[in-house]
Amino acid sequence: MDNRFGEMQIFLAVAQGGSFAKAATALRLTPSAVSRAMARLEGRLGVQLVSRTTRALALTAEGEVYRARVAGLVAEIDEVERGFGSEAEAPRGPLRINASVPFGTQCLLPILPRFQHAYPAVTINLALSDTLVDLVEERADLAIRIGPLRDTGLKAKKLGRSRMAVVASPGYLQDRGVPMHPRDLAGHDCLQFSFRRSIDTWPFRGDGAVVQRPIEPAFLGNSGEVVRMMAVAGGGIARLGRFHVAADLAAGRLVEILGPFNPGDHEDIHALYVGHRRLASRIRAFLDFLDAQLVLPGAD
Repeated sequence: MDNRFGEMQIFLAVAQGGSFAKAATALRLTPSAVSRAMARLEGRLGVQLVSRTTRALALTAEGEVYRARVAGLVAEIDEVERGFGSEAEAPRGPLRINASVPFGTQCLLPILPRFQHAYPAVTINLALSDTLVDLVEERADLAIRIGPLRDTGLKAKKLGRSRMAVVASPGYLQDRGVPMHPRDLAGHDCLQFSFRRSIDTWPFRGDGAVVQRPIEPAFLGNSGEVVRMMAVAGGGIARLGRFHVAADLAAGRLVEILGPFNPGDHEDIHALYVGHRRLASRIRAFLDFLDAQLVLPGAD
C-alpha cells in the first residue's frame, strides 16, 4: 500500500518538533515507527533529509527543499478532508433526486423551496420520470418509489402510504352514466398505464372478498400524470393514488366512484438511497426534511 502521504506528514512533524520523539507524541506513534518511516522516505528519495546527532536534529539542504514543496500539498489535502467533514455541520453540494411525475408535481415541488431556503448551499437536481431508474447508473442520490419495492440492496425509508380511488370527471359521468357496480366498467372507457409493471386488473371488494376485475383499457398513458389529465379532460375512468388526485377531487374536477367496492388498498411510498456507513449530510438533511414537511393527501 502506498503510504507516501503518511510519510510526508511524519516528515513535517519531525521538522516542526525537531526530534523523532516529539513527532511521535504529536502523531500518537512510537519513536521507532517514526524512525522507520523516515528511513523509508529517505531511501525512496535517495537523499538524506535530516542530519542526526546525539544532541540535535536538523534538516539538510535537501530536507529544506522537500519541506517547502510538500507542506503546501499536505495542507491542501487536509483542507479537502476538512471540507467533507464540515459538511456534517453545513450540508452543501449537488443533491440528485429522482421521483415519479405525480409525486414530484403534487408532493415534492410545492415544498422544495422550503428546503432551498433552509439549505442554500445545496443545489437540487430533480428528475421526474415514471420509469424506474438505477440510482448508481444514473448517479442519483435519492429516489422516491411508489408501490412494492424490489430487492435492490438499497436503503429504504418509508415516507407514508396513500389509498387508491377510482375516479372520473363529472362531464364524463354525465355523458356515459355512473357505474354502480364494478361489472358496469365493461361498458365504459377505462384509462390504464402503458409501462411494463402496470397491472391489467383492478381490485374490488364484493361478497366479503377482494376480486381482481380485468380491465380493457380504452387509453394507455406512460405516466400517472398523463392518465390523470386524460381523466380530468373527460376521457374515461382511472384508478389512481389519492395523493395524486386529492386536489382534483376537492376542486370538483374529478369524482370518486364505486366507493362501496373500494378494497381499501394502499400504495407505500419510500425514499431509496445507497446505504453508506456515513451518509452525506445533504442526503440526511433531505430525508429529515421529508419527515417534517411532506404531506400526503389520502395517506393514513
